[in-house]
Amino acid sequence: MNKLTRFVRHRKRVRHAVYMTDSAIMRSVRKTLAILTGFVALHVVAMLAFENMQAQDALWLTLTTLTTVGYGDFSAQTTMGRLSTVVLMYGIGITLMTLLISDYVDFRIARRERIRSGHWDWNMADHILIINSPKYNREAYFVRMIMQMRECGDFNETPIMLLNEDFSDGLPDSLRSLGVVHVTGLASRPDDLKRAGAERARHIVVLSRDEYSSDSDSYTFDVAHRLWELHLGPRTIVECVDDFNRPRILDLDIRSVIRPIRSYPELVVRAMVAPGSEVIIEDMFTHANDHTVRYPVWLEGERWADVVNAVVQANIGTPLAYVTKSGDVVTHPDGDHHVHAQSLLVLVHTEHTPTAKELHSAIEVHFNKHLKEFRQ
Repeated sequence: MNKLTRFVRHRKRVRHAVYMTDSAIMRSVRKTLAILTGFVALHVVAMLAFENMQAQDALWLTLTTLTTVGYGDFSAQTTMGRLSTVVLMYGIGITLMTLLISDYVDFRIARRERIRSGHWDWNMADHILIINSPKYNREAYFVRMIMQMRECGDFNETPIMLLNEDFSDGLPDSLRSLGVVHVTGLASRPDDLKRAGAERARHIVVLSRDEYSSDSDSYTFDVAHRLWELHLGPRTIVECVDDFNRPRILDLDIRSVIRPIRSYPELVVRAMVAPGSEVIIEDMFTHANDHTVRYPVWLEGERWADVVNAVVQANIGTPLAYVTKSGDVVTHPDGDHHVHAQSLLVLVHTEHTPTAKELHSAIEVHFNKHLKEFRQ
């Protein structure tokens, strides 16, 4: 009999954890609690009527009997009082108390299972929502991206949520330790978008499902269009594989459209922190529009501001850093910094990459001009 009872209880818990919603379980808890409260009140009334007890003593006897503590300081003496205790407390109350505890345990099991599997409604706001996941090495990609977000002062405590179908068995510890939660679902389903709190999100990032296939842009466009319908375009960053599809996505008032550069997930963070900087960074990675070139040039103490001015005025590009004579790279030096260099790193236009001779000529002309003005 005991084995049968344990089996029934086990099946009931599995049923609650898997099939019943949290609200249904809580309704069951509240219903059982209400019925139990009713029988407690009846027993207290019975003790008042049949045993002539004080109200507080009757309640004390009822609760100690219900919880099976049984201190023995009070007990029913009359036949009707004992019969009431047997029926209301032993027969019904203790059984309901057991069911109440069981239902509460079921609720906790169901809650833990829904959180683990991504079916919990977090009711989150002002968070970063990341839709989809990379096809390959998704865990490593997310860890690196989210670590970059945490290192940024604006997002070190911002809640982060993933919306995809790739972690239905639970998030790995590496992501949970970074304070990430997830919702199992698809952004193409309005209910899943609602569950992920898209309308309350601070930033939304739509990743390409396959960074090597332009076919994934079709799904990306569908998601972007749904976000546009919710007036969420201005806070959304979208990855697009084929540059030909960019204008269609940008027409949806999307804040930024970037290429899926999986080796550099920081690109997404840059798009959130400093909008516009992602355009320059992705060009460096893809060798499109602008890219960085290293030019051999010997500098002996010239001011960095003068070097930059010489290169920019000659329409050659924008100096970003220089290489010292010992081979160290110095980035973004102060304007008054005196440069002793063997090379310059210059951001130039891809369609016209200046030669080293043009760079030398520009620097020479600029400094000769300033030297002549100084002598006059």
